[in-house]
Amino acid sequence: MAPMQAKVKSVLSGDTLVLQNKNDPTQERTFSLAFVSAPRIRKEGEEPFAFQSRDFLRRLCVGKVVQFNVLYQIPVGVKRDYGTVTLADGQQLPDLVVAEGWAKIRDDAGKKEDTEEGTTLLERLEALEAHAKADEKGVWGKDPKIEVVHELSDAKAFAETWKGKSIDAIVEKVLSGDRIIARLMVTPTQHTQTIVLVAGIRAPGTKRTLSDGSEQPAEPFGNEAQAFVDQRLLQRGVSVTILGVSPNNLLVGEVRHPNGSIAEFVLKAGLARCTDHHSTLLGSEMGKLRQAEKYAKDNKLALFRGHVSARHGGADEVEATVSRIFSADTLFLRNKAGGERRINLSSVRQPKPSDEKQAPFGAEAKEFLRKRLIGKHVKVTIDGKRPATEGYEEREMATITYGNKNVALLLVENGYASVIRHRMDDTDRSPIYDELLAAEESAQKEGKGMWNPKPPKKIDPTDYSENVTTAKRQLTLLSRQRKVPGVVDYVKSGSRFTVLLPRDGAKLTLVLSGIRAPRSARGPSDTAEPFGQEAHDFANRRCLQRDVEIDIEDTDKVGGFIGAMYVNRESFAKSLVEEGLASVHAYSAERGGNANELFAAETKAKEARRGMWHDWDPEKEAEKNGEAFENGVADAANGTNGEPVTNTKKEYKDVMVTHVDATGRLKLQTVGTGTAALTELMNRFKSFHLSSANNQPLPTPPKTGDVVSAKFTEDDTWYRAKIRRNDRDSKTSEVLYIDYGNSETIPWSRLRPLDGAKFGTQKLRPRANDAVLSYLQFPNTPEYLQEAAIMIGEVTGDRQLIARVDHTDQKDGTMFVTLFLDA
Repeated sequence: MAPMQAKVKSVLSGDTLVLQNKNDPTQERTFSLAFVSAPRIRKEGEEPFAFQSRDFLRRLCVGKVVQFNVLYQIPVGVKRDYGTVTLADGQQLPDLVVAEGWAKIRDDAGKKEDTEEGTTLLERLEALEAHAKADEKGVWGKDPKIEVVHELSDAKAFAETWKGKSIDAIVEKVLSGDRIIARLMVTPTQHTQTIVLVAGIRAPGTKRTLSDGSEQPAEPFGNEAQAFVDQRLLQRGVSVTILGVSPNNLLVGEVRHPNGSIAEFVLKAGLARCTDHHSTLLGSEMGKLRQAEKYAKDNKLALFRGHVSARHGGADEVEATVSRIFSADTLFLRNKAGGERRINLSSVRQPKPSDEKQAPFGAEAKEFLRKRLIGKHVKVTIDGKRPATEGYEEREMATITYGNKNVALLLVENGYASVIRHRMDDTDRSPIYDELLAAEESAQKEGKGMWNPKPPKKIDPTDYSENVTTAKRQLTLLSRQRKVPGVVDYVKSGSRFTVLLPRDGAKLTLVLSGIRAPRSARGPSDTAEPFGQEAHDFANRRCLQRDVEIDIEDTDKVGGFIGAMYVNRESFAKSLVEEGLASVHAYSAERGGNANELFAAETKAKEARRGMWHDWDPEKEAEKNGEAFENGVADAANGTNGEPVTNTKKEYKDVMVTHVDATGRLKLQTVGTGTAALTELMNRFKSFHLSSANNQPLPTPPKTGDVVSAKFTEDDTWYRAKIRRNDRDSKTSEVLYIDYGNSETIPWSRLRPLDGAKFGTQKLRPRANDAVLSYLQFPNTPEYLQEAAIMIGEVTGDRQLIARVDHTDQKDGTMFVTLFLDA
């Protein structure tokens, strides 16, 4: 009979192979090597040398195309062919197996050699066997006694012992696209044969017989997935990295063949889906599986042949400002046009109010987010929409990043949010879902946030404005303090707020002094005064949930506290007046000591016809006040930078503009003896910091107002700087470089103590002076204002100028100047 070709699917023992038709893998035949017998592998107990014998033949043949020639058949029982096999390199079986000692000549071999070819083969085998026996090869040698465990009694204990370790294995059977029976070679003499689930994927099931004898058909593409893995892994050597156990107590592992993880190949072919249950086990490797699944979805392969990619109109990244923190997973964002929308963070959930262990952390989680995000510019990508359900409106799910940090991940890492377990068909999951799961597991292990078994102590703030008596009692203490830190918890109107005082564990009602804001509507049936709602909305935008500082002056008749409030160190009363959303209350302003500032802001609003002054007529006002009105000016001329320009003698100075801020305000250095002194100081300053003895960090965290040495980010040079504000959580400070006027936020590691005796402000006062350009009003539109500031910087940068000082503010020393180019 002429030789035939086939592909070796598997090896049953050292003398028997399963062959597949090259063109039709479903056609199989069992083929045994003529005249020889090898030890058998049995579940009830393997014969000596059975594994080594089979493994020798397995390594030679599995997955390869061979030629085979049938010499005889045994018709009794299962029909089986016996003959010879020729490998691709010309070596022949059973000759090679006998020569290496892994098979013996059968006792009845002499009865079957009824052909000349058979006789010749048998004589050759007898000679080869004699040599193998003499050399004690294979089965003629000493049995190493391999112990094989077929029933894994304690999968969890096994997984704990081998977790994260790679074990060489042989795939004995492929049950489906996501589970195999593997022979784990724990040591050369100890093997464990058990089911292993392929980590990270869920493949459709194959046909199976139920306990009642009925058959359950295969799921769509179940047989294809099984055949795909079978073709690549059956009886192949693989490495299995044990990751854990399933709820059914089966081992879960990453299975890799020489070309990589089998899970990636199955997913890329569209024959399985990713499963979130194994995400924390796989860690960063899960991302590769997601990409493989995405490839199958994009190309509509197999399971995903009808897949339609989810498209969302707002999928592009946009920028917005965080206007309000509703909870640890829900924020309100305001776009550039002023529109506000509610956004939910994708794939995370705040501490559950219904869970008695998590609920106490709700306020703490919200505060964690508020400190970091309120008023900040963030980047937003809409991941999907959660349809409306009973009790819930439709919700937009989004990924929000701030400073290149994913906000949801930040919450989960600190234990202030849990990760939602999505359904497989959910399309609104976070793009870093696997990172979130890993972060949650880490936070749980470390007992962070709501995973801490000890809940925080609930503190109900004391209400200082509960009644007049309580307010009067606290007034004495509060009026002695300056710039008391607080948080605006609620905006009652444009000039009335509920302010939390975290340091005191208290809250109070604050009424802004020196102004009167129009009243907003207090309910659906109430009517607001003109511009009352606008003032209320403006206060909400600027103040709600912001960190503020307050100065208390007095109390009102109902227990409210009267005083000033500063947002980002700027008086909010002044901001309201400048926007035309409040008028100055003269008596109160004079009493509070900020009358000049407020009247200047009101004048500015009137001249710009803002808000309530939209129809302001200066001639009518002058007539009403009994003042002369000539050439468009009532009494004395007023500058538009907030201060009256007096007709005193003008002063001229040689100056350098060292900084122009975003609002067009200037920082000037006066050229003269101070310039040389600064140069000399900076030279000594540089030499001072070159010494390792002076390279010591701050002994204690910096405080606002401290003057320190700060290393400027752009040129890595040390300069004198003043601390503006601190973030103790991130250990950073906003510093103002007092000799040049620019500022930045830097880590505490770039701060050093300042030697006051050598470099302090008593030695050389700060060289950067505040100034504004006289008679100018800058545009209100942010884009135009930015262009104006850039233009000023370009015209004045790196050149000496002449400044005419038109006026100096007696309150803060700001100079109103006209600048001339020095020809």
